[in-house]
Amino acid sequence: MGRYFGTDGIRGKAYAFLTEELGFRVGRSLSLLGSDLLIIAMDTRESGPPLKEAIKNGARTSGIDTMDIGIVPTPLLCYLSRKFNAIGVMITASHNPYHDNGIKVFLRGKKIPHEDESVIENCLDGIITPLLPELRGKEVKGVPALPLYLELFTSFIQKTNLKIALDLANGATVVTASSVFKQMAEELYVTGDNPDGKNINLNVGSTYPDSIIGLVKKSGSDVGFAFDGDGDRVIAVDHLGNLFDGDLMIYVIACYLHDLGKLSHNVVVLTKMSNLGIIKALNRRGIEVMAADVGDKYVLEMMDSGDYVLGGENSGHIINKALLDTGDGVLNAAFITSILAKTGKSLQELTVDVKMYPNKLLNLTGVNKDLAKHPDVLAMVNIIKNELKSDGAILVRPSGTEPMIRINVTAPTKAECDDAIERIVNTINALKQ
Repeated sequence: MGRYFGTDGIRGKAYAFLTEELGFRVGRSLSLLGSDLLIIAMDTRESGPPLKEAIKNGARTSGIDTMDIGIVPTPLLCYLSRKFNAIGVMITASHNPYHDNGIKVFLRGKKIPHEDESVIENCLDGIITPLLPELRGKEVKGVPALPLYLELFTSFIQKTNLKIALDLANGATVVTASSVFKQMAEELYVTGDNPDGKNINLNVGSTYPDSIIGLVKKSGSDVGFAFDGDGDRVIAVDHLGNLFDGDLMIYVIACYLHDLGKLSHNVVVLTKMSNLGIIKALNRRGIEVMAADVGDKYVLEMMDSGDYVLGGENSGHIINKALLDTGDGVLNAAFITSILAKTGKSLQELTVDVKMYPNKLLNLTGVNKDLAKHPDVLAMVNIIKNELKSDGAILVRPSGTEPMIRINVTAPTKAECDDAIERIVNTINALKQ
């Protein structure tokens, strides 16, 4: 991890860590990325506007023109960043509560690599100097962002007889999701669509599935989708209220593309946190699984290196490069809706061959997260992996954004998951003494 950048940009408490002064310095540092245009956007947090203005001011000081497209989801910003060959900055803390905020930096549609993150960090720490030309950058007129974004849907969007429920998390998808799904749904039911600056992700959205489950059941919808605060992830719910995470949705898309002969190399990229049941079900369909480190940027790197078209995370980040080369909750939800319409099947029917393994995730707090890489912990993980053999998976990693260690175990039984978690926790706790 970098000094400022985590797995998903710079993130911290608004007004405390994410200050206007930091924003100004980030804006100035963007001059080192090699583009003279910055497109900037934000989600619905109350701390977004002052941070946005500070970043714009810093960028213009370094000779960069700025285009402000207001509140839009992260994937829309990425798309425009690529379309206009520009730097993109999204002000968001994704699924975190409103009192957090963050800065995601893109270049020509992709998250900047570690090398560019290091350049920005060195600039923030005064190790290198940003470009300071005589001519100050200017504010340029914005573009019709939503119409341009809707071009991504034209190849598959169609009216269906499905009843659809949406949870917009009081976040950035309030700008896009309803416009898309009104073109697809016989009846559309929406919640989490009244942001007030403080209610983003509050008891709604992809990290609070009870909201979308309740709406699906109350409305009698055929399918429901819940997005996170900045719209780059999605979870789904079928007509019975069953939850479908990112891995299950990737399974649906992978099988559909495979049957059409459009799944490049018959490979899907998942992460080391993916459920073993998903991997085995894909293998039975003749689809190979590659496992990337956790984080959508690592998934995309592996997809790029192997020319693979589909990948993602169980958190709901899904990258379908046949549509867009970044995770987009609304785009993938609409694509899955089109699959349901074309096949005439429910999510439950499309995943009937998947037998999920028991899985347990523990977020261990109050410890030094560097202990995740301690030799004693790695040794214990290897012992348990050898016991489980091909019927289990273990991932122990430090959180990229919070002071904790995440321990994820998949095993044939819940008891074996519990036992593995307990042994790993005991090993970590012994190192604290």
